Amino acid sequence: MSDVDAQSSVGDDEVEWQGFGDSDRGGDSGDELQDDETPLDKTEALPPASSGSKYVPPHLRKRAEAEDGQQSEAQLKLTKQLKGLLNRMSEQNIASIVDGVEEVYRNNRRHDVTETLTKLIVDGISAHSMHLDQYVVLHAAFVSALHKLVGIEFAAFFVQHVVASYDKHFVALNDPSTALPPVSTNTDEEPAGKECSNLVVLLSELYNFQVISSILMYDVIRALLDGDLTEFKVELLLKVARNSGQQLRQDDPTALKSIIQIVHSKLPPDTHALSSRTRFMVETLSNLKNNKIKKAAAQSAGNEAVERMKKFLSGLTKKRHVISHEPLRVSLEDLRAADTKGKWWLVGAAWGGDPLVEHQQEVQSQTTSAAPQDAPSENALLKLAKKQGMNTDIRRGIFVVLMSSDDYVDACERLSQLKLTEVQQREIIRVILHCCGNEKQYNPYYALVVQQLCRLSHAHKITLQFCLWDFLRDMGETTVGGAEILKTLTDDDRAGFNVKSISSTRMRNVARAYGWWLAKDCCTLAVLKPVDFTVLKPQAREFLRELFVHAFANTQLATPLLSSEDLPSTRNKGPLEEVFLKGAKIQAVGLGLVYFLPITFKGDEGFLKWANQVALDALRTGMDVVPTF
Repeated sequence: MSDVDAQSSVGDDEVEWQGFGDSDRGGDSGDELQDDETPLDKTEALPPASSGSKYVPPHLRKRAEAEDGQQSEAQLKLTKQLKGLLNRMSEQNIASIVDGVEEVYRNNRRHDVTETLTKLIVDGISAHSMHLDQYVVLHAAFVSALHKLVGIEFAAFFVQHVVASYDKHFVALNDPSTALPPVSTNTDEEPAGKECSNLVVLLSELYNFQVISSILMYDVIRALLDGDLTEFKVELLLKVARNSGQQLRQDDPTALKSIIQIVHSKLPPDTHALSSRTRFMVETLSNLKNNKIKKAAAQSAGNEAVERMKKFLSGLTKKRHVISHEPLRVSLEDLRAADTKGKWWLVGAAWGGDPLVEHQQEVQSQTTSAAPQDAPSENALLKLAKKQGMNTDIRRGIFVVLMSSDDYVDACERLSQLKLTEVQQREIIRVILHCCGNEKQYNPYYALVVQQLCRLSHAHKITLQFCLWDFLRDMGETTVGGAEILKTLTDDDRAGFNVKSISSTRMRNVARAYGWWLAKDCCTLAVLKPVDFTVLKPQAREFLRELFVHAFANTQLATPLLSSEDLPSTRNKGPLEEVFLKGAKIQAVGLGLVYFLPITFKGDEGFLKWANQVALDALRTGMDVVPTF
């Protein structure tokens, strides 16, 4: 038994030894071991390869991707995810899509998300097809929402690439040598240039949603007006005028006026040679300037979509924490030079420009320009306002509007757009009276502006009354207004223009203006209630005589009387009696005028004698008494 046990133990040892010895030989098992050693060598090389996970700047990352010719798996996944969100977006679910994009921003690099979103939206809108207005409006509202929630960096990147894409397509369209290859889907119904058209509509909708300011839009319009006015440029101008014309007029009417002047300078002398589209564009701009946009055009589906999206963005501002509030005030030149000069509109970004030198160059170019300027610049008007004693921003703003308006209708529209409070609106009448008095010759423009304002608001009539009392007090009639009125005057009511004395020219101009306002029911003779006609000083007596001369004459005229010598030849009692019958309702006014008018117009002949008698008869009839003095 022991031998058998010994042999078995020896056999076991031999098996164990052979197994160990085979692994040491260079047979097949040795080859397998060498194959197994290869992965071990690779795993040992992993630590040095981990240096590839270090941060790579975006420009190097782009270069590497361009060299590889393909995107990384993470980039493809991000593109697919964002494309899915954009494809599902509609007016009903835009809020949830915005929330989804915010979640993508939290889980990925911000620059990658911004770049991918920009590429998807710009490529989709700049496709060679005509998009519905609602499609562009929806994506513009989406960009505006991200501008508010993500920050100005997204909006700045997006707008820069939209402008770059627009420039590329516009240059390719005008330069056949650099034209892009034709698209097979191009048909007769879709002529060339739809890329530029779609991108211009996108820019105008971004402006409507306060992503960009009017500066960029006016720069785009001026760029279109540079050179010959082709049919394609006319089409793009019409797009902008229809989508954003009203907003452009509100933000900068002076720039709109200069644009219209440039358009008219581009037109040929023979208007019959213009195409129907060009004539329609000129008519649209003229209606826009005069605020005569047709209601049917303003109720299009695109504008209705804009209003709905504005409500959504307004609600978003109330519900969420908003990062960016103001639109980007960048110009077209700033965006085109962003790669060379930098981006001054981004906090922390490098910028290589010199604003002082650029401003000096701009001023020199303006002074050496041969283009005529019909109206003075706003800076010149502001200097003139300070010289005229306009000591507050409100007064200076009113003065600039009055001096730069085309006519009294345009002035009233622009004054209403100043968004003044009820107290601040009193300054309008004060500034108008000051300017009217400072004119060397009587200018009826101011009288017509006040007449239009009084038709719109009764408060201006009250201000006219108090301003007349102030004027009479300045001429020495210290009792006008009464002691209680003088006590209750606030500092704002007492704030004048530091007029030390009333010159004869100022007195005459203001009297003529009040004569027109009395004749046209902007104010009544009740404004003279606190005047004591029996103790008037010479200057006040002369003022009231001039006032009544023009009140008599303007009841017979449709336009203001310019001179006291050019009295009308008509004799219409009705309007004149109506003015003085209203004054007769207040006995103190009626009695005072019955005393004052015969003395003042004693010895006058012709029209003044007739008008004076008609006025006295109306006063006596209205008071039911015939006083004798």
